[in-house]
Amino acid sequence: MSKSELKLPEQVSLLRFDDPEQLCDALAERIGTVIRTATADHEQASIALSGGRTPVPLFERLSRMALPWQDTLVTLADDRWVATEEADSNEGLLKRHLLHGHAAAARFIGLWLPQGNAHQMEEACAERLAQLPDQLDLVVLGMGNDGHTASLFPCSEDLGRALETDRSCCAVTPTSAPHERMTLSAARLLASRERILHLKGEDKLETLQQVLAGDDIREMPIRLFLQRPLTIYWSR
Repeated sequence: MSKSELKLPEQVSLLRFDDPEQLCDALAERIGTVIRTATADHEQASIALSGGRTPVPLFERLSRMALPWQDTLVTLADDRWVATEEADSNEGLLKRHLLHGHAAAARFIGLWLPQGNAHQMEEACAERLAQLPDQLDLVVLGMGNDGHTASLFPCSEDLGRALETDRSCCAVTPTSAPHERMTLSAARLLASRERILHLKGEDKLETLQQVLAGDDIREMPIRLFLQRPLTIYWSR
């Protein structure tokens, strides 16, 4: 599918790369610029990142960059409600691939808590997230082929609350993916100076075309974020 076939809204831009390595370098540089600018402008940077396989090379690249990590807050857009040592944990993923080297100096604010299930720990997680500023400097999102982003799953009975709540996080239980989840709410994700959607593969462009063909946010929650300024980084 060609870039020209995608009828993107005016506020959405698509940066297309021939391979994931080129994308990784460009996106790492953009994140680095955001961190440097934020720490210079207001003494602290705050970013929310997404898990999964796609961003692993990006995390490794960032960990090697000499940035003002000591003045940077890092959190997750969402996490599976599993212990951090388990393979499905996004927190564990960040600790293995990002929060070492130079980036070990960053202050990480995780979502998972061991004391109970996600719904029981929602209030405690919200209290933890209160350490973040009202407006994040950057949110980096991913997208599933069902149109979900973060853990805003169209199949979840919790979706409406996650889309509508003023709270910073929401526990969700998807029916199409394993594990309870804790996700930043739509309001918390949109309370950000910049949002980036990181995609890889032709199938993601096909999903994006489906997203653009409709306007029902509950059917494909990523649609909400295409209604606001968004930069898409895509590679084959």
